[in-house]
Amino acid sequence: MQFRLRKWSGNPVLSPLRDSEWQSLSVCNPGAWYEDGTFYLLYRAAGNDPEHIIRLGLATSQDGFHFERASDQPVFDVSPQGPDGGCVEDARIVKFDGIYYVTYAYRPYPPGRYWEADREYTRPSLPPTAPAVERTNATNSGLAATKDFRTWRRLGRITRAGLDNRDVILFPEKIGGRYVMLHRPDQWVGPDYGCERPSIWLAFGDDLLSWGDDVLLATGEQEWESGKLGGSTPPLRTDAGWLTIYHAVGPDYQYRIGVMMLELEDPSRVVARAPDFIMEPESKHETEGIYAGCVFPTGNVVVDGTLFVYYGAGDRFVGCATAPMQELVDYVMQYRT
Repeated sequence: MQFRLRKWSGNPVLSPLRDSEWQSLSVCNPGAWYEDGTFYLLYRAAGNDPEHIIRLGLATSQDGFHFERASDQPVFDVSPQGPDGGCVEDARIVKFDGIYYVTYAYRPYPPGRYWEADREYTRPSLPPTAPAVERTNATNSGLAATKDFRTWRRLGRITRAGLDNRDVILFPEKIGGRYVMLHRPDQWVGPDYGCERPSIWLAFGDDLLSWGDDVLLATGEQEWESGKLGGSTPPLRTDAGWLTIYHAVGPDYQYRIGVMMLELEDPSRVVARAPDFIMEPESKHETEGIYAGCVFPTGNVVVDGTLFVYYGAGDRFVGCATAPMQELVDYVMQYRT
């Protein structure tokens, strides 16, 4: 049985703004939240500067499809004097005790126009004594807290020093009295780690900034996911388990989307995993762009039984796809492990 998320016919729901210096080139990869009748997207944005500085903007909607910018300025910017001075991107949102906690990827220096072979921008030259994360401009993941998506507390790095680690996503509630998160450490490959390519791991913590007890959760099994895997959106509690959407890259370098179900009381156990992808690049917005051939979900919400999935398209636009939640649950549960 084939199942596909249904892309909104009016996609994209957000596009670059030509006259906005900080979001004229790209808007994509949004964290999503729904509360009191309003959809919120905390989206990644970049202008046409040679450094390619990346910031976060905010947009809201009443129907989940037609969004308006909440501000003409970024709501979460880089901190030039801090470790996230180059980019802040790919937000994922959960809520604990009235506070939104947002995981995000960051770099100490901007990445430059990495998709252009003849780019002119280069990072500062650093001595060998500089920390490796600065010399390599590796990606870390941070945690920020807010009550309104406008004022923030930066809580610091949520991943271990020395690892290029992104796709860090918190579960929306404690399990067995502990916090749980998905992550994807690029260096954890080889015989010592049980995977040949970057894969999805779980970590557990008693505090939102202290993590350990890492468990390898999922590696590529099908050809379309044989390159690398990463978590996409915060897991969703269902009666059958934690519905978990992930992305994968195959030998054709296309980003496609898979789905699996994790056990409610032990999320390290995959109870079902669909062998086929549920979304792939198709439209011009997805097959062209900064990354041609990319659909990259980072936010999902459930409203009146409908799952809304928000994703980056070609690293330039934001798209929306939907599905009846129960239909998706029934689909993946056909493939119990």
